[in-house]
Amino acid sequence: MRNTPLDPHEDIPRSVVVTANEYPPGFTFPAHSHRRGQFAFASHGAITVATSEGNWLVPPLRGCWVPAGVVHEMTMSGKVTMLNTFVSDQAAQTVGLAARCGVYGVSPLLRQLLEDAVDLPALYDEDGRDGKLMALLVAEIADMPQLSLNAPLPGDQRLARVCRRMFAEPLITLGLETFAVEAGMSRRTFTRLFREQTGVSFGEWRQQVCLLAAIERLSCGQSVTQVALDLGYSSPSAFAAAFRRVLGEAPSQYIGTLRRQTSNPVEES
Repeated sequence: MRNTPLDPHEDIPRSVVVTANEYPPGFTFPAHSHRRGQFAFASHGAITVATSEGNWLVPPLRGCWVPAGVVHEMTMSGKVTMLNTFVSDQAAQTVGLAARCGVYGVSPLLRQLLEDAVDLPALYDEDGRDGKLMALLVAEIADMPQLSLNAPLPGDQRLARVCRRMFAEPLITLGLETFAVEAGMSRRTFTRLFREQTGVSFGEWRQQVCLLAAIERLSCGQSVTQVALDLGYSSPSAFAAAFRRVLGEAPSQYIGTLRRQTSNPVEES
């Protein structure tokens, strides 16, 4: 694995390029963009992606699609191994990759393709087996299910300012009244404008931000009890109920699945 700050991929004369890098805990790429679309697969560790439209959390063994030209920041949670697939606009359009950011599941086939693609020469034979592998890889990315692992950021700068505070210090007990006052709005105006600009209520958004923070912390090895207390839940059981309601499984089940996948990343689904 290379430890370079940026991937020298932009000018390689191939429509699809895959690179691998390792990053230390807390490493951040400041705001930047690429001329190609980027599918960032967290082979190990978790990644937070931030754009002007919101935050996305990429747990281990999931991936985030960032279209070409989208300005974004990336922050690593724990030690991260990232496999990046950089896709030209033409190749992305051919398979119907999305025009907006999103977090996606990653199939065992896609994980294997990514691991194989890392070892290909930069100027691989596009007409041979290597080219077919890359074409299948991009088609498989386009076929992955999108996951609800993001919290939108309102366009209104007053709302965005208080929302960024929540991103930085997530707490389930922070009330709507507090945020309305900080935004300089009445409760009614804040509630109406927040739903108009995010598509969800403030309570739903707050819960999503806390769950994203919880997944990130659990992925880094923190205990369920510690995460629950840090995020302001009244008890670990209350946190577990909220986690299960949204993600369909208890935090302990999530951790168990994560450990099995990490120890045997290709065979697990």
